[in-house]
Amino acid sequence: MHRRTFLQSAAAVSGLLPLAARPSFAGLYQAAAVATGDLDAVRGDGRPVTLPASAIKDLAASLRGPVLLASSPGYETARRVLNPSIDRRPALIVQPTGTADVRRAVSFASAHGLLLAVKCGGHSFSGMSTCDKGMQIDLSNMRGVRVDPKARRAYVEGGTLLGLVDHEAAAHGMVTPLGTVSHTGVGGLTTGGGFGRLARKFGLAVDNVVGVDVVTADGSVRRGDPTENPDLYWGVRGGGGNFGIVTNFEFQLHPFSGTVTGGEVVFPIDRARDLLRVYAEWSQKAPDEVYVDFVMSQPPGGKGGIALLHVCYCGDNADRDLAVLRTLGTPMANTIKVQRYVDFQKSGDYTDARTMGEYMKSGFTTGISEKLISGIIDGFEPHPARSTGVFTQHSGGAIGRPPVGTCAFPHRHAQHALMAAVSWKVGDDGAPHMAWAKKYWATIEPLTSGFYINEVNDESRAVLNANYRENFPRMVAVKKQYDPTNLFRLNANVQPA
Repeated sequence: MHRRTFLQSAAAVSGLLPLAARPSFAGLYQAAAVATGDLDAVRGDGRPVTLPASAIKDLAASLRGPVLLASSPGYETARRVLNPSIDRRPALIVQPTGTADVRRAVSFASAHGLLLAVKCGGHSFSGMSTCDKGMQIDLSNMRGVRVDPKARRAYVEGGTLLGLVDHEAAAHGMVTPLGTVSHTGVGGLTTGGGFGRLARKFGLAVDNVVGVDVVTADGSVRRGDPTENPDLYWGVRGGGGNFGIVTNFEFQLHPFSGTVTGGEVVFPIDRARDLLRVYAEWSQKAPDEVYVDFVMSQPPGGKGGIALLHVCYCGDNADRDLAVLRTLGTPMANTIKVQRYVDFQKSGDYTDARTMGEYMKSGFTTGISEKLISGIIDGFEPHPARSTGVFTQHSGGAIGRPPVGTCAFPHRHAQHALMAAVSWKVGDDGAPHMAWAKKYWATIEPLTSGFYINEVNDESRAVLNANYRENFPRMVAVKKQYDPTNLFRLNANVQPA
């Protein structure tokens, strides 16, 4: 979420662009069907493969949704993810309209051994929801929510953005805890874990999934819940995209007033150390109803840096439980107020993310020690050509109560997720900024314990395997059962052998 805060502080380096409209289906079938030649592509193992024009025509004819080639209208928008430093060009893109299309697309990719990327909201830092010369399955035409208020369930299509879930649930006086930016894809968020502003009260997104429909590597659609394919249900909740494409989620809903006390208290960046010390103590002791993040952000040029606390409170005693905020002195700004939760969930959105290159490192903490505070503050270096930010995401509370083996998500020990990020103007060389971020993080990483797989970047296989902790052996077994050829490899990947 606070990636957005420090990016917004750098808006002066690049104008915001309007979001492209969703492409019309008109003419897209024909664009695929009139392919006049064979198509060069790559397999999952990197070897080249040629897709016959006849095979592409057959694929297009079997789908309700479009197949996009490089010359097709809508291709340029579909291939992009929100991190514009990722510039990859799939050989073909399928935009399913339902589970049947997903099954057909997966079967095609499997039959040809294609490198396969799956895109929901496109928020992946590392760009794994797109690829070069493989197939991308873009779920943007599979967005919908149905709420059953009596059963307290929300049925959510796999390409849905979380803002729609918030909106539909709120209309019935209910909520399920998802992320913190309304245009985040529910699929990627949830299968990785799903941290959000209400997670300390109601648990992670994975803790509220009561069933899934998954298209696995053989093109089958399987139900996963506590009694049907329980191993698949276990793995999908925290194993990312390793086991298939979730085309439908069933979420538990909780009665909710619909309002929170939320906003930010903002100070000059020279207050960062003091603020972080207060945060370290308060966040550890706060009741589950309190969600609070620390943010330190410096825009390009070395001036105008800020430190802030971002607060979302879902209880009935705001004066008591947020009293520590009154001890901080007079802020530059204080936006904390009672507001609708669905509005607050949009507060981190911005018009178009595709204006700056980004790189981030992250890790979980079991607390924020004085040594960690010194590492964060003392190593922080502004730069005239980049935005630099450090921020946390409050964990603990209900997040930490389920046993580690409840699902594939293993990091129940986390009290905070800590992130360091840099961004730069598109067209500039990002290498020196990424190098600084890696060097900075190397001084902090020893004080962390594991990391969030939704923020995986360029970690080694050994590091990825170790990050699943004691759940890793079972992850391998589930992977071998449902994806023995590792078709779904563009993720925090677990190999089937």
